[in-house]
Amino acid sequence: HFLFNTLNSLSTLVMRGSQAEAETMIMKLSSFLRSSLAIDPEQLVSLDEEMALQRLYLQIEQARFPDRLQVEVTMPKALENARVPVLILQPIIENAIKYAVTPQEEGADITLTAQLAGQNVRITVSDPGTGLSADGVDPTTGIATESTGVGLANIRDRLAQAYGDQQRFEVQSGTDGGFTVIIEIPFQPDGQATIGTERT
Repeated sequence: HFLFNTLNSLSTLVMRGSQAEAETMIMKLSSFLRSSLAIDPEQLVSLDEEMALQRLYLQIEQARFPDRLQVEVTMPKALENARVPVLILQPIIENAIKYAVTPQEEGADITLTAQLAGQNVRITVSDPGTGLSADGVDPTTGIATESTGVGLANIRDRLAQAYGDQQRFEVQSGTDGGFTVIIEIPFQPDGQATIGTERT
């Protein structure tokens, strides 16, 4: 869906004669695909690199929704080298775009926050959308009956495989709106940067 939507947006920019914007989107798409396709899905990367990949993705989406998508990222410098499973945030952010930004004319803000929680790294992704219906989500497992449940269940399985019972994965959906996903994993600060991503 992401690739189809991006190509459709590129087509629109070309038809409008917005050559500079189209070229910028192509460069961002190229950088994101080159980085994401070259990595081992079993790989651990630094949180800084994972955030850099997500920034590339979000910049592409911001080109699609220039006045509707706002992103706030908070990551203490002390956590930049924390090791995390690569692309673990991708399905969560894609869901935020799909369920919070796309259906709302005014768009939405997406918030990514990393913080130290005891001996763990806690990563939170929040948006003001409906996300998944309350009836479709099990907050303890992240499994849902809707299509996004597949992506969330995959994240849960990856975390369980990598960290066993030393991880936490929680989905929160407020009765008045708002959707939050929380990931908590052991803080491993000695990870080495292993993939190249464009700094933004």
